[in-house]
Amino acid sequence: MKQDLQIRPLQAGDEQDWRRLWTAYLAFYETTLPEDIYALTFSRLLSGDANEYAGLVAVLDGRPVGLGHILFHRSCWHRNSICYLQDLFADPEIRGQGIGRALIEAVYERASQAGSQEVYWMTQDFNATARKLYDRIADKTPFIIYQKTV
Repeated sequence: MKQDLQIRPLQAGDEQDWRRLWTAYLAFYETTLPEDIYALTFSRLLSGDANEYAGLVAVLDGRPVGLGHILFHRSCWHRNSICYLQDLFADPEIRGQGIGRALIEAVYERASQAGSQEVYWMTQDFNATARKLYDRIADKTPFIIYQKTV
């Protein structure tokens, strides 16, 4: 990883780069979203509300090159909130330089500071490159996710 990499909270001035990164993330999962969801999501990420998602960016040489979206929420199994990492993305042009790992480690640190006992996330089974990293820095669970659009 490069020494000049910084992980910091998302800021209002990051919107153009955030949109570029999130669009690429969604494209990887063959998804598109309407403009109103982009605007709503960005405003939620900046809200500062304890019950809302927060955004992190990885900045390399002054340019955002990665993102992470996290949510702290209650769990029936723990006293303190746990941390869900919903979205994680590193610009494909700089992959392999430790950006994803640095983002996840920053999430671990934020969770620890908040008193969380757990950070968790999901990925698609075909995301082999990311799973190589995840297998080194976290424990794979046996859970299967079910979903129904209503």
